Formats: sequence, structure tokens, C-alpha cells
Amino acid sequence: MKRIVQWVYPAFVYGLLYFPLAVLIVFSFNNSKYTTQWKGFTWSWYASLYGDTALWQAAVNSVTVALLSATLATVIGAMAAVGLYRYQFFGKQILNGLIFILIMSPDIVMGISLLILFVALQLPLGFWTLLLAHITFCVPFVVVTVSSRVSGFDKHLLEAARDLGASELQTFRLILLPLLMPAVAAGWLLSFTLSLDDVVISFFVTGPTYEILPLKIYSMVRLGVKPEINALCTIMFGLTLVMVVLAQWLLREKR
Repeated sequence: MKRIVQWVYPAFVYGLLYFPLAVLIVFSFNNSKYTTQWKGFTWSWYASLYGDTALWQAAVNSVTVALLSATLATVIGAMAAVGLYRYQFFGKQILNGLIFILIMSPDIVMGISLLILFVALQLPLGFWTLLLAHITFCVPFVVVTVSSRVSGFDKHLLEAARDLGASELQTFRLILLPLLMPAVAAGWLLSFTLSLDDVVISFFVTGPTYEILPLKIYSMVRLGVKPEINALCTIMFGLTLVMVVLAQWLLREKR
């Protein structure tokens, strides 16, 4: 009975998580405009998706913002995590608490607050406001990810580096950074994923001249789920899966 429970419970959990994705992938090959009825196998929705220039432009915009925001947020967040670990200063505990508050803050609150800030600064809504907003909500996740790694360091390594005459930059480049690389890579991947699929905050801070993929899909779904959307989501899921497998392989080789 115990063995049955050990198999049934994980199968139920994984089925609950991945069955909707399986349904989406299967119906992306459905030869019907209505996703609730199976009419046969076809590649036509992928062909029509390939010819949709507006959708591809939105995808390029999303990937561009995700790459830039993930990279900048990773640099800022990694440096912040190292600074919080190595140095003592006034308000350190308060700053740590504020980082977790940003993570727990509802997206709609952050979106409205950023919109008010950009309007007060008279910044036109578009690419730059979207990039700044994505960096803002990605940085706390990088800080937490890197902090969890750096908190397990052996401080004697840093003390030995100082005794041997290493500067702060040399200590960071030759000791801290190689040890932090798995956490830095994880923070970058997490930031890229969060930026790529964000809807709520992006809805408030982007303008009509710069459309991204999540908002494009949202506007299309409001009129009904089309087969092209299933095909697009299948491609996005496949790319995400490839990225996760590649990251795990790189981290394993690094270890």
C-alpha cells in the first residue's frame, strides 16, 4: 500500500501540473478552428504563425527586453548580494527586509507605482520604461538567489585572500565570482523567465508603440483561443525546456 501511495501521489501532482500543457501541445496540431473538437493532425497553424509578422515582432521585442533586463538585473543583484554579505552598514537589516517586501508585493501595486513614477518623471511609456520596470522587479529575485549561495561560503577563503595581498576586485573576480556562478546563472534564468511572461506590470508601463508577446497573446485570447496561440505557446514551452536542460548541463559540467 505504501509503494502504491508513493507512485500515485507524485503521478497525481505531475499530472495536475503538466496535463494542461499536454492538452495545449496536442491541440496545436488540431485541424480545427475550435480547440474543443479534434478534427485530425495538421501543421497549418504553425505555417500561419510563421507568416504573422506582427506576432514575430512582438516576440522579438519580448526577447530583447528579457535579455537586457535579465543581464542588468543579474549584475545589480549579484553585486548587491555580495555587498550585503561582506559589509556592515547602517540600515542593512531594513534593506534586507525591503528586498523581501518587493518580492511579496502584488504585481498590480508595483505596476501602478511604477506608472505613477514614470508619469511624474515625464518619461514616455515604451521600451525604456518597460526595461526599467522589468529590471526593478527582477533584481530582488537575483539578490535572494545569490544570497542563498553566498551565505554558505567559508569566510576563511576571503581572509586568506586578503592575507595574500589580494585586492577587493581580485577577491571578487578570482574567488567569489567562480563560486557564485551557479547562483548567478540561476538568477539570470529566473529573471529572463519572469521578464518574458510578465503581463500585469508590463500592461501599466509599456506604450502603444512597443508591443510585447504576453500582451499580444492576452489581447488575442480575449477574442477566443485561436489555434495559432496554441502553436505559439508550444514553441515557447519548447524553447524554455531547451534552456532549462542546457543550463542544467552547463552547471553540471562546471561542478
